[in-house]
Amino acid sequence: MGKIGIFYGGSLKGSTHKVAENIGKNFGKEKVNLHNVNKATREDLEKYDFLILGTSAWGIGEMHQDWERFIDILVEADLKEKKIAIFGLGDQIEYPESFVDGMGTVFCRLPYKDNVVGFWSTKGYSYYYSSAEKDGKFVGLALDEDSQPELTEERIGKWVKQLIGEFNLN
Repeated sequence: MGKIGIFYGGSLKGSTHKVAENIGKNFGKEKVNLHNVNKATREDLEKYDFLILGTSAWGIGEMHQDWERFIDILVEADLKEKKIAIFGLGDQIEYPESFVDGMGTVFCRLPYKDNVVGFWSTKGYSYYYSSAEKDGKFVGLALDEDSQPELTEERIGKWVKQLIGEFNLN
């Protein structure tokens, strides 16, 4: 199995970082490298065949502020041959009109949508609107550490198993 690059926005002690670490643990730490987008480069992105991109939703659905800078680097990188998965954090109770919209924005800005894998069911969530929902599914793993933290571990485990198949790593 080749290395997987997980790129997340947020502080080193924040929820998005913890989720990125948990995803890495589920793959096996030796198979994954974590990168905070605050310090990541285009070269960092381009050295992986498999990318996992993670963001929280800030305010009323915006991407994490670190992604605001990094999104242009992402768009300019050579991603044509890479498989990409996305995860997003949000609060479906406090912000039901913009649940995990940060993940939707990252997806929207990707130049190659056909490369994206890891779509996730909307069942088990309660929200009004999400820009991360396409054709009845989320464009990646949606997590709610505020209202459903007890479901995070199980959702990550199932999603990583799904990605292993979609990345053709079995």
